[in-house]
Amino acid sequence: MGSVIKNGKERTNYIIILKLILFLLLPGFVISGQAREESGKIWTVVIDPGHGGKDPGALGANSKEKDINLAIALKTGEYIQKNLKNVKVLFTRSSDIFPGLKERAEFANKNKADLFISIHANWAPTKTIRGAETFIMGISKDEQNLEVAKKENEVILLEDDFSTKYEGFDPESPESSIIFSLMQNVFQDQSTDFASKIQVQFRERAGRIDRGVKQDAFLVLYMTSMPSVLIETGFITNPEEEKYLTSKEGQEYLASAIFRATREYISEVDKKSLISTTSASRVKEIEDSLSEKTESDAEVFRFMVQITSSPEKKDLKPENFRGIKDVVELQSDDRFRYAAGIFPSYNEAAEFRKKLTEVYPDAFVIAVKDFKVVPLQDALNLTKTK
Repeated sequence: MGSVIKNGKERTNYIIILKLILFLLLPGFVISGQAREESGKIWTVVIDPGHGGKDPGALGANSKEKDINLAIALKTGEYIQKNLKNVKVLFTRSSDIFPGLKERAEFANKNKADLFISIHANWAPTKTIRGAETFIMGISKDEQNLEVAKKENEVILLEDDFSTKYEGFDPESPESSIIFSLMQNVFQDQSTDFASKIQVQFRERAGRIDRGVKQDAFLVLYMTSMPSVLIETGFITNPEEEKYLTSKEGQEYLASAIFRATREYISEVDKKSLISTTSASRVKEIEDSLSEKTESDAEVFRFMVQITSSPEKKDLKPENFRGIKDVVELQSDDRFRYAAGIFPSYNEAAEFRKKLTEVYPDAFVIAVKDFKVVPLQDALNLTKTK
């Protein structure tokens, strides 16, 4: 395939190839807090210091981006390893070497990372632009964002046989970037949440100008199969920010901000995942008690909490349902409904729903009979739990 996509047929084939790659990369994501504790599994965070080796990255008046990225990345990893006992930190590079974008992503995938953090410093044609921003994979809505992505993706030009290695992707072609952007990141919600936490910490902890959470077609983010962010810690082309980025104090503040955001994100995910433990134990308790009874017509109705629905079938894996385990599939009206919990009374299901709304705000109680959805009011009338 050439470096530029020339016609509609090539474009269609290109998208099919990308979808296949994306499908093959999908791993499990959320492990419940109890499962982590019982199995001894921990979070794996891969930190990627951008550029390196023969690729200096952006150049400031007195510094190279690759050196700034490495210093902040190593300090971030140090903070995480020192303060979060349930987290293992891995680096795509810990010295001045040049891994390709594909190798960085493959490293994270191979190690089944739970988070991927790529650290960079920004560049602008004028010296007045300043501030920190965090990118996720997605469709660009701004020409300036597209320029940032193009500059970061141009790194592949330093790699051997890049046109074959990256399936004909041309970093100079807006069309190539758009096609990659159209492949929606399956971890977009998680990545956005994490990126938002980073920006809050940059603003409140490090006193940086908050340029917000943005999205564009970054190759290194596209090829990772976990929640991923690309951080631009500041503008190396701004004299004041370059001084801050190269200072020990500045690097410590930025690393501390990224660490704090990581800690907050991990803590929230683990807390939400505890819901799955409650669900599993409650389902077993109820099923055991019901199995000892001879059910009447009234007793065959059960109440569950529907968390989502889809026109397409989903694998019943916790990572597909924000960490909730023991999700049941119910088919109704040409859609697949997904529900959790199973209760003999409406009130119990309603209480369980309150817990699930922390993860699924739109969750609601449904009635089922033989695991088929039935009108809720009919079940309420027969079970006398209005």
